[in-house]
Amino acid sequence: MEEMNILDQKFDVAVVGAGPAGLAAAYYLAKKGFKTVVLERGREIGSKSIYGGRIYAAPLKEIYPNFNSMPVHRWVKKERISIMPDYESMISIDYQGKDAISFTAYLTEVVKWMGIQAETAGATIITDVPVTNFYRENNKVAGVVSGEDVLRSDVVVDAEGVNRLVLEASGIVKPLKPELVALGVKEVLKGDSKQIEDAFGLSQDEGLAWVFLGAATANVPGGAFLYTNRDSVSLGVVVLLDKAIVNLKDHISQLVESLRTAPALKNYLKNLRISEYSAHLIPEDVWSLRPERLVYDGLLITGDAAGLLLNAGYTYRGVDFAAYSGYLAGKAIESAHAQGDYGAGALSSYEKMLKDSIVIKELNRFRKVHEIMKNNLLFEKYPKIMSGVMKRMFENSDGPSKAWDAINESCKENQYSMLKLLINGYKIVRAL
Repeated sequence: MEEMNILDQKFDVAVVGAGPAGLAAAYYLAKKGFKTVVLERGREIGSKSIYGGRIYAAPLKEIYPNFNSMPVHRWVKKERISIMPDYESMISIDYQGKDAISFTAYLTEVVKWMGIQAETAGATIITDVPVTNFYRENNKVAGVVSGEDVLRSDVVVDAEGVNRLVLEASGIVKPLKPELVALGVKEVLKGDSKQIEDAFGLSQDEGLAWVFLGAATANVPGGAFLYTNRDSVSLGVVVLLDKAIVNLKDHISQLVESLRTAPALKNYLKNLRISEYSAHLIPEDVWSLRPERLVYDGLLITGDAAGLLLNAGYTYRGVDFAAYSGYLAGKAIESAHAQGDYGAGALSSYEKMLKDSIVIKELNRFRKVHEIMKNNLLFEKYPKIMSGVMKRMFENSDGPSKAWDAINESCKENQYSMLKLLINGYKIVRAL
């Protein structure tokens, strides 16, 4: 990316962070003629962009008319959810769809593509610039500070991600607490496209999204995932950070290693080699993590910094929500410009558009999931009960048990009330 000594110049818009939210905002604004600069802490675009591997397409199609040129690896047409009572056995639900609404990709490739779109539209992107605070004039955000340098702008878009160092330095948010976030660790296992397709029963360009609960996280609240890329597999574990601090005996990296070498996954992952390892924090309790306001005089907060990530219990949505929030921030800035005012009142259309969008509607619809996911029973007791049921039905030398009897006997074996199981099961299904 172009590197210029422009910190003494003034821009219409300064964007903090070259992730999906920041680049979508920059693309929209530059396309509308705004003099826009993106300041990225990393050495290059995508150097700090880490996620599981799945992106939902609809919001991105709305933002980018040339979406079809985005570096998609595979369209997800197979879904699988597995309960792992241990590393040798699984209880799975499979779904084969015909209409794919999400795809797998490397986020580094996606954000580099988004960066090219923003630059082509006229935005300036500068990397290796750590923004340390906002610059204020008359109690209004009027630019950003990097070390001893000040870059002035009419308005700032904060898209710095979940590590909200600038928002913390400015006093807008408090430092992250462990109970607000999850920790994700991922390995990329490399092979070739034929290996991936043969191992997972996929056709060309067809992808699988696979979620694991139970032993995959050492029974700590969270989950594990596997996504098939073009010629690789993304395999990872996500655990609630506060629960992991208390309950994990080994380093979290050991969870990924144990999952990768699990006998239950042996035939899927054989002959694949580790090519990448990464870890990052993920917004989890998004309503508590979210700033009190997303709009201030001269400032809009987007993406993970705003807590705009969805945990639906069986899937995460983050990249598309982040990009869409950046896009809406751009539209709000355009509207404020037409009014000749970048105060919080003029920029407030951002929060209204967010509220009316799929982003906040989905976050509201799944807002009870976080409390459900904190329940240790879902990850420890229930997998054992389900395993006991399956063994009685399919591994009983005296003949298969009736399903009701198998459930009753497995509950007794695990010292758990069947009535409580049914009540809690109902609550879980309602939340999801």
